[in-house]
Amino acid sequence: MATYRYDVLIIGSGAAGLTVALRLPEGAQAALLSKGKLTHASTYYAQGGVAAVLDDGDSLESHVQDTHQAGGGLCHDDAVRYTVENGPDAIRWLIDQGVDFTRLAGMESSEDNPLPYHLTREGGHSHRRIIHAADATGMAISSTLIERVTERDNVHLFEHRVAVDLILQEHDGPGGPEKRCCGAYVHNIQTGETDVILARSVVLATGGASKVYLYTSNPDVATGDGIAMAWRAGCRVGNMEFMQFHPTCLYHPKAKSFLVTEAIRGEGGRLLLPNGERFMPRFDERAELAPRDVVARAIDHEMKRLGADCLYLDISHKPADFIIEHFPTVYAKCLQLGLDITRDPIPVVPAAHYTCGGVIIDQHGRTDVPGLYALGETSFTGLHGANRMASNSLLECFVYGQAVADDIGAHLAEWPQPREAAEWDDSQVTDSDEDVVISHNWDELRRFMWDYVGIVRTVKRLERAQHRVELLKSEITEYYSNYHISNDLLELRNLVVIADLIIRSALQRRESRGLHFMREFPEASEPPRDTILVP
Repeated sequence: MATYRYDVLIIGSGAAGLTVALRLPEGAQAALLSKGKLTHASTYYAQGGVAAVLDDGDSLESHVQDTHQAGGGLCHDDAVRYTVENGPDAIRWLIDQGVDFTRLAGMESSEDNPLPYHLTREGGHSHRRIIHAADATGMAISSTLIERVTERDNVHLFEHRVAVDLILQEHDGPGGPEKRCCGAYVHNIQTGETDVILARSVVLATGGASKVYLYTSNPDVATGDGIAMAWRAGCRVGNMEFMQFHPTCLYHPKAKSFLVTEAIRGEGGRLLLPNGERFMPRFDERAELAPRDVVARAIDHEMKRLGADCLYLDISHKPADFIIEHFPTVYAKCLQLGLDITRDPIPVVPAAHYTCGGVIIDQHGRTDVPGLYALGETSFTGLHGANRMASNSLLECFVYGQAVADDIGAHLAEWPQPREAAEWDDSQVTDSDEDVVISHNWDELRRFMWDYVGIVRTVKRLERAQHRVELLKSEITEYYSNYHISNDLLELRNLVVIADLIIRSALQRRESRGLHFMREFPEASEPPRDTILVP
């Protein structure tokens, strides 16, 4: 086992973590951890794009108002304006890094048209403002930023590492002694060893927690690690009840976690019942372009009403060349499974997609614990309110990524060097001969979260879930105390914390707002309020 020392420890290799790494001063030595390969983050799988005001016919105020409307009255205006106003500069930075966004046909950059890019429209947006790279925007952004970060001498990359817990030490602060975050215990998934990484500041950019549900569009790494670690370290969390379900994930036994981009609906795709009937106009005047919470609930309602396994998304009325050019990823994936989307409708179901709540931070990305930052899907900025508007999440990563890097750069010289920390001690535990307990608990947790804490909730369902999560917490704690750790065990330990936070938050919100729909309380109550949990 080893001890490493850096100025900054960045946990997570998605858009948020990579942005911080690239924006840090070159004199700051940073370690960046990825649970798998560097591409194993939700960013890599994002299809749609990044929302920003890039067209003369659009306005910052329009983007602000659209975000507030989608957020169900809970968006924090300061966070919305800060993100939207810094959006165009964030896009220019990505272009400067080399991200190859889709251009308008035959157009090159010029003084009259410095951003000649194709913009699409998604649910909740009143204008075309989604800049994209066909339907594989995340892959284009992730690949480019990874290429840039590997060129940086001051950023040291660690793959196949999972953080176990944060290291807190008492140091002198501005107001006297304070507990500072000074690093983390980090488990090497390939060797089984657990190392100490000490740093003067730590950035949590571990993504969301949608893997707490049985069906999700997220990759396997989305287990809420950063939120759970921050909670154990003493950070408040906010609005964990607002879990966004993406309305359209591909329904096919061989299509695990494959999301069908919202841009298909933005370009005229229609949602259909099994008999071919269009239904969204019955639920909202915006029809297929209503915000995600409205569309997901409508699909869930119709599936339950009809007893249907899935519904359908149809873009086949558009020219085949248009479909293949705009949606090559979806086209290729469906064709691989025997579906030709230029002729056939796509079978879809809702799936857990985005964690709107998270670790509470300020506009610099600071948490309640000195030295600890959080951003991206791990954080709660107030931008998303009760429902994230499409393509605002990647924008938040880039805008707050710069804010975090700037704050670290401004204060790094003032912060104390961490003292030596105890090595990881596993001398009192043994190898498990009952790994079936982990897999059984994992399945049980995700199934009751899907059944009881899903798109439509009731008090009774939430109370059932709360009872089960208490039993699982005690079982998992006992298991963790007695056996050597593994990635599966660490993820399960974090997921049960996440489940508990979601259930407790949902029980506190006795109303329906945005992504949180309670059958007993179908109306929103006034005034709007955040759900804040304190460790």
